[in-house]
Amino acid sequence: MMDQVLIAIVLLISIYMLGSSRLGGLVNAVAWQGLFLCLLAASVQKTNMPWHEWVLILLAIVVKALILPLLLKRALRETLVQREVEPQLGYSLSLFIGLLLLVGSIWTVWKLPLPPEIGNPMAVAIALFTLMVGLLLIVARTKAITQTIGYLTMENGIYVLGLTLAVGSPVVIEMGILLDVFVGVLVMGIMIFNINREFDHINTRHFTALKD
Repeated sequence: MMDQVLIAIVLLISIYMLGSSRLGGLVNAVAWQGLFLCLLAASVQKTNMPWHEWVLILLAIVVKALILPLLLKRALRETLVQREVEPQLGYSLSLFIGLLLLVGSIWTVWKLPLPPEIGNPMAVAIALFTLMVGLLLIVARTKAITQTIGYLTMENGIYVLGLTLAVGSPVVIEMGILLDVFVGVLVMGIMIFNINREFDHINTRHFTALKD
């Protein structure tokens, strides 16, 4: 029952992210998404996880739901940008593509020979769907902050997909994933600040017009 509730919440958050132009709302959404995905990964393997996996999940929640969203909110305050007004793909089209990605994720997981330890295959499908939603946000949006949120969303899906499928995976590898995303978002935050300082906007579409 808990798995189904968490899956429904993550699905609604992902749909909201595809249809929302408010950057502050997207930052909050990716924070909640990271929290519920980590809880979902713990829920589907609660009988098989050693204590260090629980510690890792708690650390992931702190990083994904607190530290990284705070960094993004600080970047929003510095840039004074509130909305994504000129996306590469419209929000209605993004939602339609998201629906196709959801169907494709469920179909892919249905075809995969999953380990018997995974009690709910839909958890894997939602993790895969989250990964593709993040990739879609990176491609379909033009603001550097929104693309950073897309990167975080994609990493959320990768992290939970790996944690769900790789039973007993080495804790060092999982810590490496967290370190990579932390450094990646930190670098992106610095880039957003410098882009805004030099060009008075953070729209990456204008970079195609740069000349010597």
